[in-house]
Amino acid sequence: MNTRHVTSLVAAGAAIVMLLSGCGSTGTSNSSNASDSNIISVYGSEPAHPLFPGNTTEAGGGKVVDQLFAGLVTYDAKGGIHNEVADSITSSDNATHYVIKLKSGWKFTDGTPVTAHSFVNAWNYTANSANKQASASFFSTIEGYDDLQKPDVDPKATLSGLTVVDDNTIDVKLSQPDSAFPVKAGSHAYMPLPESAFKDPKKFGQHPVSNGPYKFVSWQHNHSIEMVKNPDYKGNRVAKNDGLNFKIYTSPDSAYADLRGGNLDFTNTIPDTALTSFQSDKSLKAYNEPGGNTLTFTIPEWLEHFGQNEEGNLRRQAISMSIDRKTVAEKIFHGTATPAVDFLAAPISAYSKELKGNEVLKYNPSKAKELWAKANAISPWSGEFGIAYNADGTAKNWVEAICNYIKNTLDIDAKSIPMSTSDEFLSNVDSGKMTSAYRSGWGPDYPSADNYLVQLYDSSSADGKGGNSGNYKNPEFDAMVDKALSAPSTEEADKYYQQGEEILLQDLPAIPLWNQNATAASTSAISGVAFDYGGGPVFTALTKKQ
Repeated sequence: MNTRHVTSLVAAGAAIVMLLSGCGSTGTSNSSNASDSNIISVYGSEPAHPLFPGNTTEAGGGKVVDQLFAGLVTYDAKGGIHNEVADSITSSDNATHYVIKLKSGWKFTDGTPVTAHSFVNAWNYTANSANKQASASFFSTIEGYDDLQKPDVDPKATLSGLTVVDDNTIDVKLSQPDSAFPVKAGSHAYMPLPESAFKDPKKFGQHPVSNGPYKFVSWQHNHSIEMVKNPDYKGNRVAKNDGLNFKIYTSPDSAYADLRGGNLDFTNTIPDTALTSFQSDKSLKAYNEPGGNTLTFTIPEWLEHFGQNEEGNLRRQAISMSIDRKTVAEKIFHGTATPAVDFLAAPISAYSKELKGNEVLKYNPSKAKELWAKANAISPWSGEFGIAYNADGTAKNWVEAICNYIKNTLDIDAKSIPMSTSDEFLSNVDSGKMTSAYRSGWGPDYPSADNYLVQLYDSSSADGKGGNSGNYKNPEFDAMVDKALSAPSTEEADKYYQQGEEILLQDLPAIPLWNQNATAASTSAISGVAFDYGGGPVFTALTKKQ
């Protein structure tokens, strides 16, 4: 990548930020804690989908895909961009035309070469709605994307804006300025795929062939995912260990018990029951650092009384103002989370405590009751208000706490709705089958405000094409983020992003709750624990005393 040029793009495009995504899972205590090798056993949860990078939007699969694949660029701990498979990414015509040059010599773990076709074929596959890939919206600014979203699209149809010039050159034409394009290029959606992925997608999803720091070994569903160091990897993230064993749990408490018992080496999911004690537990090493994760809950527009209209907006605002975020953070998160003031995380340049309308994120019971009464005047409330969550994660206590606040403030029946596994929960979220509100949140795919706002709330990310699971659509918001992507400087882009957030604060497609710290714990034998720009663990840096 041409560093000077990309730096100017980052400055021109958006608040290049620090971001996330998450989930959790109980374990079957498979003890691959190999004492005779530097294999690190780490906490994992069952992936919600087969291991296709373009269909991975949750932490269970995301942790795995991150280790197996290498994209055009990587990000450092501060969100800086560095070439990986790309040799350069240059733009022209107001960030509507990019030329990507690839480094030669890269290959997949089956020995086949990584070429321009490997990227373009993967991008076309992910963008084509017939293939039902959850990250399709990441390609929404490339010419031809809209044609690939038509109901009768040919599964083999491709993006007209992509051209393979030669084995090491890709020409990309966009339908609108997108200065965040070089930053997005390191996300899951943009990972290359070998030809075998398209010949037998079902087989590939269960046994992926990749080009990243690790090589896939096995996936025993609901038990473990194992990988070993890839000796042919040529990138920036060379592993300091011999491999990883993601032990799959359905309860963070079980994982933590295994950690304390020496049957697990590392976890970055601290259960609620241990938040008050994990940092003082002398049998472990504990970590608690600022992170880029956001924690929210979504009230989808298809629920009765919660359409994107005056009644729905009044009810969302009332519910938001009925929650005492500060007290819940103190009582449940014990210094590992801070109340949200906007839709971003603090490390992001567009993050602001001064947004117009952010009073809806502050505890105000009397105002909440007033707004709820106004909504009742439009259409009287009936029924109960529920918030669903996956019981194999860490949401139980905080979901129950905010339901109690809603119930006591608004005098309505509000309750938590546990769903047994992450897989069940996410399947219902992804398919739009939720019949209640549901816990949500975000961890960055790439370090840009674009990732928080466009991928979660833009119309292009709705209808199963991205992270906009509540199907929020507001043309005014869409127009504002488009202006941010066309802005000539970070400062101007941030102003547009903030104006877009002020629209979100009125509509509340998701209700911001807290920003979470990066927390983790390991056995005393583990060293090298580090976190990326979004607060996720850097698994390649882990090593174990023998």
